[in-house]
Amino acid sequence: MKRNIENMYIWKESRVLVNDVYSMMKKCHDYSFKDQIQRASISVMNNIAEGAESGTDAKFINFLNISRGSCSEIHSMLYLCEDFSYCSTEERLKIQKQIKLISVGIVKLIDYISNNKRLDDLITYLVTR
Repeated sequence: MKRNIENMYIWKESRVLVNDVYSMMKKCHDYSFKDQIQRASISVMNNIAEGAESGTDAKFINFLNISRGSCSEIHSMLYLCEDFSYCSTEERLKIQKQIKLISVGIVKLIDYISNNKRLDDLITYLVTR
């Protein structure tokens, strides 16, 4: 089943997340740390996209779970980011709030798909909220 990622709230929000992480890490010279958190943010967005095109609900759910794992990785890394003075408390909290919204949206989507409801109805709901 083909799904349009551009209509998915969680994909749109993950795109914003990627841009915010890149912007926050712009001046960071710890390149391995910077690379890791940036890759994790990209993983959130791209696993939603890849799962949407995977062909089955079961595969889509698997990719969504990987995306959720990447959200947790970023959430954790943001504490280190603050500890190492790579970001402010305000920046950490802002991005953690974004991650929470994305993660909750992913869980809702997984639950919805798992309960065999029509995905188009959910997408309409998520787009209009």
